[in-house]
Formats: sequence, C-alpha cells, structure tokens
Amino acid sequence: MPSSFHGNSLGCLAVLESSRRTQQGARSFGVSASSSLSVAASAVNGASTTSSASSSEEDGGQLFRLNVSEKARTVTSVCTSGTLCTVSGYDGIEGAPFGSYVDYVLDDDGNPVLLMNDMSMHTINIREKSLANTNGGTTGPSMVSLFTQLGGAGAGDRQDVSRCSITGTIEKIDPDTAEDMGMIRMRYSITHAYADQVMDSPRFDFYRIIPNKVYFVGGFGVLAKWVPVEEYMTAGPDILAKEASTIVSRINRDHGDDLLLTAKELLQVDEVEGIRVTNVDRLGMDIRVTKRAKRRNKLITDEFRVGFRIPVISVEDAKSEILKVFQEAWEKGNGVIWETDDELPGTNVPIFKIAEDGLE
Repeated sequence: MPSSFHGNSLGCLAVLESSRRTQQGARSFGVSASSSLSVAASAVNGASTTSSASSSEEDGGQLFRLNVSEKARTVTSVCTSGTLCTVSGYDGIEGAPFGSYVDYVLDDDGNPVLLMNDMSMHTINIREKSLANTNGGTTGPSMVSLFTQLGGAGAGDRQDVSRCSITGTIEKIDPDTAEDMGMIRMRYSITHAYADQVMDSPRFDFYRIIPNKVYFVGGFGVLAKWVPVEEYMTAGPDILAKEASTIVSRINRDHGDDLLLTAKELLQVDEVEGIRVTNVDRLGMDIRVTKRAKRRNKLITDEFRVGFRIPVISVEDAKSEILKVFQEAWEKGNGVIWETDDELPGTNVPIFKIAEDGLE
C-alpha cells in the first residue's frame, strides 16, 4: 500500500477518508498546514487574464498542463535572483557579454526591477552602452538579458529545473515620476533584507527591464519555447510555485515504491530503471521514467503528465490528489474493485506522454 496510508485508508473515495488523507499527506510531504496558499489563490492565479491551461484538439493533455506563459511567469515570480548579462565596455573585452549575479523583484506586469550600485561593473556597462547609443545616433537604452532558474532538489537535478531568460531594454527608474515606486520599494524591502540599508543611498538606483523577448526552458530534453511578451505579462504564477520543489523532493525521497507501482499499473511501463517526479503544479505532476529498451544496454527515458481531476487551490489539495493517484495504482495492482464504482481503479486518471525517448 502507499506508504502514507494506514488502516482503513482503502475507503479513499469516501469524503471523510479523503479529508483524513489530506491531513495525513501534509505530514507525509513535510509541508505544514500553515504553508497552505488557498487564501492567496484568487490573488495569484485569479490575477491572470490568460487561460489557466490552453486546450488543443491535437493534444488533450494541454487541458492538464500550465501554458508556457504561466510556466515562464512562475519561474520569474518564484526566483528572486539571477544572472544579468550586459555588453562589456572594458578595455580588451569590448562588446563581449558580461554576466553578473543580481537580485530582483517583479512589478505588476512581470518586469524585473533591480536595485544596483552605480559602481558595479554591470551598471557601468549599461550606462556606457546607453551613452554609446546616444552618441552613435541610435535611439533607446541599453539592451540586457536576465537569466533565472528554479532551485533543484540537488546539484544533480540542475538540468531538470525550469528556467527563463528575459531580454529587453533596461532603464533607470525616476523615483519622482514612477507611479509604482512605493510598491517597488516595499517588495524589495520584503524580498531582500539588505535593501532598507542601501535603497536610499545616492549610489543606488532602481532599474527596470522591459522585455522584448522571453524564452522558457522546461528542463533537459522537455520543452524550449519563445513566449509572447504580451502573454507573459498577463499570465499569473502557479499557486504551488513556492512549495513545488519541497513536494517534489519529498515524493522522490519517500515514495519510491508508490512511484514504481504507478509506473507499472497506470503508466503501463515495465522494466523500470529509474522514476522520479520532476514537477508539480495546480493541474498535475510530471513523471520521468527510464526503462530498458529491447536492445540490450540501451535505456529510454519518457516523460508523462499525470493530471489532477480538478485544479487544486492549496498545497494540501495537491498532496491529497497525489496520494489518490498512488492509492489507485495500489488498488489496481492488488485487484481491488469497489461495488459502488462504475469504473476500475485508475481508469479515469488523466495520463499523457509529453516527451518520448527524447533523452536516450
């Protein structure tokens, strides 16, 4: 049985049992009930004017997946730091890309806002490039790129995490004319503890990146796509974004047997060499399965999307839905049939293969 289930948990279809399993799942995944984001559901996801999941006649699985705009906005919203790439003006490396570690927050449109020292090399590059544009007869401020990626469960998982690059123009914010200056200061103060000590210094200024292009990568061998800027700006981050990494880590660490049973009974994959969850969001979870091919010494890796029957609005809801999937895999594997059910266990779990043999 799934490791989080005990005693009479086979009655998972009953309302009381489902409620009990939700509370038990909170302990199993190691996230306290106080971390629930249900109160903020409408504030975060409701702010999006983009459809929560795009539908497609060619791929019904899109109904159970975040669209790429939401994925990109989730990455930039969860992350608070990244690599800023400017054009160097330093002697000997003029015109070369120069990367710097920077902190940032987002404004209401998803534009990154940075608090930068006027003596930092990236600030000097931006200032000199802007001057060169002006003296050279071209119009517009300096062009930069900001790269950021979600934190993985470990060093070996870095290629699996989602990342996003925003390329656009960067301009110094005039505190006297910017209508959202108060909001920016507040967000920066809350997000970065040092901000209160330097934001009023004459050597520090806020800069805003206005995206021209947004590029999203879902992970190694999974998805890479340019995101329309307008769609990125109106998209909302996923409600589970801040807890997803913790949930994924706990599933892979504590529910290996449940995942193997899910692969065999629901994903219909035999001879599994490796399996792990790579992502969880409000619409479902991604599972990566490595199996042995017919040819000896060859491994094939596939990515599956296991959708939730209903979109979740809290961390506890997500854990409950995941445990239901594990429970149905166990029921199917053990031949459990409920007289009150019209369908066999696992038959109505939304499952789609989203990447096939792309990582061999």
